Amino acid sequence: MSGRLKSRTAANADSSSGAVSCDERLLRDCHQIYTDGSSGLITLAQSVGVTLLPPRKKITVMLMGNHSAGKSSFINWYVEEHIQRTGVAIETQGFSFVTSGRKRESLTGNATLHLYPHFRPLQEFKGVSEYLCTEICTSRQKRFSLVTFVDTPGLVDGDMKYPFDVDQAILWLGKLCDLILVFFDPMGQALCKRTLNIVEKLNESQGDKLHFYLSKADEAGTESDRQRVMMQIVQELCKRPGLNKCGFDMPTIYIPNPNKPSRCVNQIDEVCKTVEKTINQTVQNTLNTLEKDCEAISQAITDTLVADRQSSIKNRRAHCKGCLLGLLGFCTPLLLVAALLLRSVSKDMLKSTLGESGSEVLSVYLECLKSTFDSLAFHNQIYCFGGLIFLSFVFLLMAQFFFRTLPTLTSRQKRQLQEKLEFVQDVVKNKKKKLYEEYLRQSVGDHDMA
Repeated sequence: MSGRLKSRTAANADSSSGAVSCDERLLRDCHQIYTDGSSGLITLAQSVGVTLLPPRKKITVMLMGNHSAGKSSFINWYVEEHIQRTGVAIETQGFSFVTSGRKRESLTGNATLHLYPHFRPLQEFKGVSEYLCTEICTSRQKRFSLVTFVDTPGLVDGDMKYPFDVDQAILWLGKLCDLILVFFDPMGQALCKRTLNIVEKLNESQGDKLHFYLSKADEAGTESDRQRVMMQIVQELCKRPGLNKCGFDMPTIYIPNPNKPSRCVNQIDEVCKTVEKTINQTVQNTLNTLEKDCEAISQAITDTLVADRQSSIKNRRAHCKGCLLGLLGFCTPLLLVAALLLRSVSKDMLKSTLGESGSEVLSVYLECLKSTFDSLAFHNQIYCFGGLIFLSFVFLLMAQFFFRTLPTLTSRQKRQLQEKLEFVQDVVKNKKKKLYEEYLRQSVGDHDMA
């Protein structure tokens, strides 16, 4: 299965031009704030050593359960199009992504991984990439424009051989998905051990994402039959310590059929409400993350400017120390030369060269040094000269060490950082504030807005 495209006729094509919902626009605008060319937050963050990830524009909902549990049927009902094949046989053999788009298409192979780059690690599971596909449809029913469904292979026990490690693949996908819907089929497969084992492992780290449903509830017989099935499933789940917790809930759902009325209570709308709640929470999390990322970038820029100022102060101190040591290093041999000249050159020559006042000043300042050297023996004078020359080299080496300054920013770089800081503080944060107000305005009145 290569990355070929199978074009299909677009059903519900007119809906693609429909109005964009507020949540959809908010997520799209947030995504654009991160990825908008050179002024996007990702580019700004990289320039100051901060790594950010762009928010996704849709939530990912994974459906899992035993074979023929009604996962594909639910997706078809939700989008109100016949996208996924359904039946008693195992129709979904791989992972099928169902998402909304401008045109009805079927993507297979590498095309799916190009569409969802964050799912590319799936290639590490041997054989999975050959069983990936994406169904794109133009439906905008319910909240489908903000949802990507992941239809997983039907799980069965026994000698059923999968072309890849389905357990590990589902566990990996569960970490990336925002919501995991587990469907239990009341027709004899609900207690599939493979399903329960995967659910138990998912619950260890993704327990807040898991939601359980008794699917095809209208086919479970009478109300007492449904209650017995529910009891069996709950008892089996409670046997596992990780799943035995308070607040367990498993609504009964089935695909409504006007030609086949049923007295069974259908709570399929609860699934829609759960999806809606996840979308709302994702919008809030995205806006909150935007604020945190702005703070992270601002803090990184501020730290960089502060560190640069500290480096400049240290460099000035180092320059002062280096200049002082360099002056000492150069003055020491000059004093020795001057002392030698004072000893060897006659006073008349000094007066003719420096003038009477200059020769007197030189004699006053160097007389102490001259008398000290004259009091020493010849070999001690040699040692003293050598020591002073060595000391001069030490001063010069120390001066060279202090002249090794820390790197600092240029005026242009500091100006650019300051502009980035002002952009994040004044522009991006204001955009985030307006987006949050727009989101809250859906629920509360203008008089409640601060």
